[in-house]
Amino acid sequence: MENRMNFQTSVELPAGLPPVSHADHILLMGSCFAENIGALLVDAKFRLNRNPFGILYNPLSILSALREIEMKKEYTEKELFAYRGLWHSPMHHGSFSASTPEKTLQNINDRLRQAFQTMQQLDWLMLTFGTAYVYEQKETGKVVANCHKLPENNFNRRLLLADEIVDEYTSLIISLAARNPNLKILFTVSPIRHIRDGMHANQLSKSTLLLAIDRLQQLFPQHVFYFPSYEIVLDELRDYRFYADDMLHPSPLAVRYLWGRFSETFFSVDTKQIMAEIEDVRRDLAHKPFHPGSEAYQRFLGQIVLKIERLIGKYPYLDFQKETELCHMRLNP
Repeated sequence: MENRMNFQTSVELPAGLPPVSHADHILLMGSCFAENIGALLVDAKFRLNRNPFGILYNPLSILSALREIEMKKEYTEKELFAYRGLWHSPMHHGSFSASTPEKTLQNINDRLRQAFQTMQQLDWLMLTFGTAYVYEQKETGKVVANCHKLPENNFNRRLLLADEIVDEYTSLIISLAARNPNLKILFTVSPIRHIRDGMHANQLSKSTLLLAIDRLQQLFPQHVFYFPSYEIVLDELRDYRFYADDMLHPSPLAVRYLWGRFSETFFSVDTKQIMAEIEDVRRDLAHKPFHPGSEAYQRFLGQIVLKIERLIGKYPYLDFQKETELCHMRLNP
């Protein structure tokens, strides 16, 4: 038989990693790549708290956010600033900003309380690092998570050292593991390139992140794991058709491919079966009938409700509240 040529360099997936299940409590934080995978985990009904500070790019901002969650911090107005008609927090993404300090504080503190509750019963902490470059406020020397388009001369920009990241996270992991000996921490590096300073600077940044994570794996082999999303995009998907129009972000097709590789690594046969049943419900709900008031469609909706009830009966930790409400709304227009 003729040998087929292989036009792809495959990335070896890590073997023997702890599985991720629907019963697990997951806190996921980091760059917009974390948002992409997080959205798929949410769709698949995993118990997930995603980016309670909004998108964060650098390791030190993610670390500061985790410490604030740990200490159950509550923000006050003195920690905000007004700029261009909105009130902002330097620790939060712009999606938290609002026209009044009261609304911004509500947005921030509501999510902080939810994250604290998640932290108390956490099984997986999933962190995606985007860049090793940080912006420090000149006045305070503090690293900010978001500059909110303030003038650039308000900040110093520098590249973190791998040892600096390792030292900070060593302290955090020791603290988290002391309270939660079964905690699992999954690190990934975002495949999205930050090309402001050029491709070489981007490679220095990504290399710094990879070196730091590798060292943390060596220090905490029972707690720290790594998923090679960065390597998969650069090697298995080494083609611009897998990128969005900006040629930097992975395309929806690339995100789905990464999700498939993530599934291979972390999901058991049983978990994949639950996901298939959940997708079946989602597919049924997406059906658009020609005659929504017909008796046949009402029976169809009733069957969906029964499917949901059976799933919740078997897996009581699944949240189908929105789907159930949608079914009842369509049953009683």
